[in-house]
Amino acid sequence: MLSEKLKHKNIILASASPRRQELFKELGLDFSIQVKAVEEIYPSALKSAEITNYLAELKAAAFTELAENDILITADTIVWLNNKAIEKPKDKQHAIEMLQELSDTGHQVITSICIKTFNSQKVFYDETMVYFKPLSMEEITYYVEKYQPFDKAGAYGIQEWIGFIGVTKIEGSYFNVMGLPVHKLYEELMKL
Repeated sequence: MLSEKLKHKNIILASASPRRQELFKELGLDFSIQVKAVEEIYPSALKSAEITNYLAELKAAAFTELAENDILITADTIVWLNNKAIEKPKDKQHAIEMLQELSDTGHQVITSICIKTFNSQKVFYDETMVYFKPLSMEEITYYVEKYQPFDKAGAYGIQEWIGFIGVTKIEGSYFNVMGLPVHKLYEELMKL
């Protein structure tokens, strides 16, 4: 079991996301949360998973001194639609516009994870296709006002009301859409 395998390791989750923390907890591992402020800016030539890979590695680079038994885990999620990244909304109006764009269409959710140890670093990602029904302006406004999804890529949380009423189909990992492809993370941690 993973918890037995890593019991002498100091696992650090570098994420302020309550959803990632919750999913990570479900792996049954002891871990601490340490977040370092990183300006999430990436070269404009990057596309889809190149963006999340870059940002996950950028977040890991903020931790310059790891001890021998440390395992650092960083992550980054974007929504990819019409050949562009849809990140976190700036404000209420921006969130509404994002959801209007996602309405009645399919988009990719891409999450990259970087696992950094004292002497190695590995980055990997997962992609999930998410399809929304046509969302009414009333539904979008209600969701944005009630749930204030300003800390979420694409301005929505699949585990919230909008996911219940709006998502018609997903292809791939549900947990990846929440921000952590737990199945892939488990596999990679088992290899350490």
